Amino acid sequence: MTPPQILTAADKHSSVDDLNSTLGKPLRICMVSLHGLIRGDNMELGRDADTGGQVKYVVELARELGRHKNVARVDLLTRQIIDQKVSADYAQPEERLGENARIVRIPFGPKRYLAKEKLWPYLELFTDQALNFFRRNGIPDVIHGHYADAGRAGAELARLLHVPFVFTGHSLGRVKNQRLLADPNANPAAELEKRYLFAERFEAEEKALETASMIVTSTSQEIDQQYELYDHYDPGRMDVVPPGVDLTLFSPPQRASADRPPAETPSIVGQVERFLTNPDKPPVLAMARPDERKNLEKLVTVFGESRELRENANLILIMGTRDDFKQLPSGQRKVISGVLHLIDKYDLYGSVAYPKTHQACDVPQLYRYATSRRGVFINPALTEPFGLTLLEAGATGLPIVATNDGGPKDIIANCNNGLLIDPLDSEGIERALLRILSRTAQWEKWSRNGIAGTRTHYSWQAHADRYVDSVRQIVEQNPSPVLKDRQQPRRIPEFERLIMTDLDNTLTGDAQSLAAFRELLHARSDIGFGVSTGRSLEAALAVLDTLDLPRPDLLDTDAGTQLHYGESLTPDLSWNKQIGYAWKPDQLRQTIEQIPGLQMQPEAGLSEYKLSYIRHSEAPSVTAIRRHLRQAGLRARVIVSNGIYVDVVPVRGGSDYSMRHVLYKWGFSAENVLVAGDSGNDAGMLLGRTLGVVVGNHSAELKRLKGRPRVYFAEESHAAGILEGIRYYNFLNDIVIPNDAR
Repeated sequence: MTPPQILTAADKHSSVDDLNSTLGKPLRICMVSLHGLIRGDNMELGRDADTGGQVKYVVELARELGRHKNVARVDLLTRQIIDQKVSADYAQPEERLGENARIVRIPFGPKRYLAKEKLWPYLELFTDQALNFFRRNGIPDVIHGHYADAGRAGAELARLLHVPFVFTGHSLGRVKNQRLLADPNANPAAELEKRYLFAERFEAEEKALETASMIVTSTSQEIDQQYELYDHYDPGRMDVVPPGVDLTLFSPPQRASADRPPAETPSIVGQVERFLTNPDKPPVLAMARPDERKNLEKLVTVFGESRELRENANLILIMGTRDDFKQLPSGQRKVISGVLHLIDKYDLYGSVAYPKTHQACDVPQLYRYATSRRGVFINPALTEPFGLTLLEAGATGLPIVATNDGGPKDIIANCNNGLLIDPLDSEGIERALLRILSRTAQWEKWSRNGIAGTRTHYSWQAHADRYVDSVRQIVEQNPSPVLKDRQQPRRIPEFERLIMTDLDNTLTGDAQSLAAFRELLHARSDIGFGVSTGRSLEAALAVLDTLDLPRPDLLDTDAGTQLHYGESLTPDLSWNKQIGYAWKPDQLRQTIEQIPGLQMQPEAGLSEYKLSYIRHSEAPSVTAIRRHLRQAGLRARVIVSNGIYVDVVPVRGGSDYSMRHVLYKWGFSAENVLVAGDSGNDAGMLLGRTLGVVVGNHSAELKRLKGRPRVYFAEESHAAGILEGIRYYNFLNDIVIPNDAR
């Protein structure tokens, strides 16, 4: 792969000495996969919609990379879960995957297990916790995010730490939304949005694609037909690295001989055969979690309506685990109920097996069982980005039938071990299954091809080799991370707590409460004072002088693009070194001029890393403005305040990044920082592990933060709201956090 050139002009002219210090050294890789249940052994695949192929992929990739000679360390970051409804394994802070690889479980949000759609409000908490982890363990050479949630969080971390970012989307939101809406029986778009939170997912995927130096795909079809739906579509940054399969685990069945009797029948086979009147028939094996996208009801319908299939085969459905049907999520209950209804409708009792539970160790046995009876494996999913089950089946010698989408197309092209089908074509599915089951010589050829092809094209070692080669090229082009040196624990300068507040309409607006706030600052020299504002440094200082406030210990100005400390206004050199990344102000000005309803503010409102505009009624939505910049190939953040002020800043700018930069650099605990604001440009610093206060006179943009953890909405306005927040958190004494994640 030729690595993408995403460095700025300043980066390109950096000296050779500035290149990453790991040049020629083994890589330190951080992988991030946040949802589902992740552990190294006996993975609970199919337990729910969030515990599928992605879980298996990330664990096996981490384990294989840990064995690689050019990899020093792999940390797979996921969510710590403390919940009696799941195994205690998921509460363990760390789990070894090998000498150089481990799972690290980061606590964030409620302790209980949550579906992925419920994790969005807590991702900033993960970011802060992960920064603490990196401060203790060192900055990795690359961060690799998996799926939209970890894509967003990983992109944030990569921007903050100035390291390359790799993204794997697995299942893309726009593709899923498009296919759900195409279904004539689909729910209305508003109901789909409420269930799947597509708008948030789309934006997370766009941020991941914007940030990524490399996007790992498993097939060329993903690049050509799926990622093209996104504004940040750039095939030059996309690399096809087919997923691997554990060939030591998924091996063909051993043939019985006079010297070697048949292997003992595994328990899972007994669970399957108790459903079947004639278990010697060849099985049609399907293995997928009960999700509408997996198209299992279509498969049962095809089997039920085909007299020839019913006479010549059994159907085996491995649909995850369901110890208690009533405890399953509603979507899974719906699919399983539909399957059971069809079994009854077509009177398939004795011909269909659907065991209620299985373990990960049973899966290879199921493939070998189907192979030994000359069966076929089918994946009829509406969309299939990876197809790990197809690789596993092929590796055991079981011919496959699979949907003509994504991974299956490449797998069958490489291995020539089965047939592709249209997942909506009932007759086509029937023909493909009967063709494989009825042609003995062809079955043997497909079986041999699958065994050989998976070992040629889909070994984990081959996957890891290609992955490491691509990542190394990117890392070696990247300048050394500004914050790579371990900072000594110190304060700014010597206080244990910090009050960080917006200026206009937060501090200002109420002289009486401002006087009380000023008195608090004078009385408590142990508490630091910081200001975050969209104003320039000079304008902010002028306002502070008129308010008779002390010179702040920290001044964050120009909408989170300039940082200065103390009486002498010492600039933050590490911040200055990285803020200009991908910043192209002249091109941004020219592009924004084409957008109606945006009027540039006077020069006094502009700065080196901030373009400011007034938004009039005819202006498009903020989402449309962002899309316009993305489609022009420009990378920048668009921040709206009070509904009418629009700031455009670099991708590494904004109050959220500047605040986290300060905390990381100085080793300051987020729980000891109270932040207060009133408008959209304050939203970033209000989220996360800091103690947020939204004053009573806040603008409409901040209403979306209601109910978020550690964000308190004060009833009082202006400085009185800050004082109310200080009391709410008991910030001057023993801090309490009543609104922490539950």
